[in-house]
Amino acid sequence: MKKLGLVGGMGPQSTIPYYHDIVYGVSEKTGNNYFPKLTIESVDVFEVLRLCGLQEYDRLTDYLMEAISNLTKSGADFAALSANTPHIVFDNLQARSQIPLVSIVDAARDEAVRLGMKKIGLLGTIFTMTSDFFKSPFEKNGIEIVVPNETEMLLINDKISSELELGIVKEETLKSFQEIIGRMKNEQGIEAVVLGCTELSLILNDKVSAVPCLDTMKIHIKTLINMIVEE
Repeated sequence: MKKLGLVGGMGPQSTIPYYHDIVYGVSEKTGNNYFPKLTIESVDVFEVLRLCGLQEYDRLTDYLMEAISNLTKSGADFAALSANTPHIVFDNLQARSQIPLVSIVDAARDEAVRLGMKKIGLLGTIFTMTSDFFKSPFEKNGIEIVVPNETEMLLINDKISSELELGIVKEETLKSFQEIIGRMKNEQGIEAVVLGCTELSLILNDKVSAVPCLDTMKIHIKTLINMIVEE
């Protein structure tokens, strides 16, 4: 079994299911009374968002590399970031890391390709929705990524940082998100929506969405479980 190093805290609400679902997912997949070795290095999501807002990407890389270096020292065979937004510097991190990093974006793209998706809506932080780092891997595989309009993006970003990152789930926020997804389906023809922030799964899923949800956290977790158990 391989040891995973997880950069968590981005935010705590998503780090908790990462830990729980990986540990029990490995146990279920192996069919044994076995829990995997796992080290979590928790960072501050608000510092990550602050550096993204300032476009201080070199400083963000240094900040996250400290966490990855600590995970490497802990004996991790590979590592992952438990959030979408910090993948804005993923290539820089991978270039400096001594161990492989597993991208949540690539995992989500692979799932969309497997499902034969052609046009997908993207929800996430303002940095994820307006940057190319998430869209490009999909578009290179023939999948069109569309985002909400500017007003909708600002609302989504605010609700993520002021509510979901703190574990706050409000009915009116759900209704706003449902309206945005419904509009994107009717006006832009999306087949599905990518939950491009790991906290979005607190409020959105297939049952409440007008189109299927590609939950990046669940997809990423499944990929990490497979990497832990593979020989």
